[in-house]
Amino acid sequence: MKWLITSTLKGISQVILIENAVSGFIILLAITISSYSLGIIALFSAIIGTLIGKTGGADQESVSQGLYGYNSVLTGMALFLFLSGNDRWAIALAGSAIAALFTAAMIYLMNPTKIPILTFPFIVLTWFWLLTTYRLVSFKISPNLTPQSLSNWTLNIKGETNWLDGAVNGIGQIFFLDNTFSGFLLFVAVFWAGWKLGVYAIIGNLAALITSYLLGGEHSLIFMGLYGYNAILTIIAVSIVFKDNDRNELLFGIIAACLTVPITASIVTWLLPYGLPALTMPFVFCTWLFICARKVLPSF
Repeated sequence: MKWLITSTLKGISQVILIENAVSGFIILLAITISSYSLGIIALFSAIIGTLIGKTGGADQESVSQGLYGYNSVLTGMALFLFLSGNDRWAIALAGSAIAALFTAAMIYLMNPTKIPILTFPFIVLTWFWLLTTYRLVSFKISPNLTPQSLSNWTLNIKGETNWLDGAVNGIGQIFFLDNTFSGFLLFVAVFWAGWKLGVYAIIGNLAALITSYLLGGEHSLIFMGLYGYNAILTIIAVSIVFKDNDRNELLFGIIAACLTVPITASIVTWLLPYGLPALTMPFVFCTWLFICARKVLPSF
């Protein structure tokens, strides 16, 4: 039982590339404070992913590290938020189970390349599932996700500039949260795992805020944190978790974090006609870009 609790909480913390049960508990608390229902979904999704890894005979070290839980957590939360109807609880938990299977498949496929799968299983599975709502009546997409025509699209960069909200909301959006106190707790969770992780998370979010503002992004999206969360994940991945050396780690982490901004804008535009959210695809793309480039350009 103790093993399951620890591995489950680590699975929650692995969403932010952290292996720490206490951090996972703080993250779960932050989610639950923002939404009681979402907290339950996150907990049970992490348990499901962990148990599938355990009972399926996966490498026990990977299971104990929470590597079969984090994609399940994000998938369960996303499906619960982006679908509607009374059966979305069951659909979200079923999605978390499939995410664990998808994670195992991706680990097998990516293992020869030594490139981490990151949150790619969550992204693809969530996109595919949301798209089924246009063909299968059993699944109902949330009215908040509305396809829009690019021919009629207009950019509105006006809006309030609340830098304090932007500083906190970025990390909250990793877990689909728009709650200032929850965002503060998430920073506490990251700092608990290591001061360097916390500092880099702040720098990554700040880099995204400044970049998106200078490039003329929509103020409402900037200060809701929708340009910040991918930057936070990317700087942690590029500068700390998957670095090959200590040379210029912060510099390249900041460059990668800034790069997530135009990539986010591009992916959001690409998905606009389908009404799909970008999720963490900018983070995955930028992190893979730098990890792969380093294999050919080791000085990076």
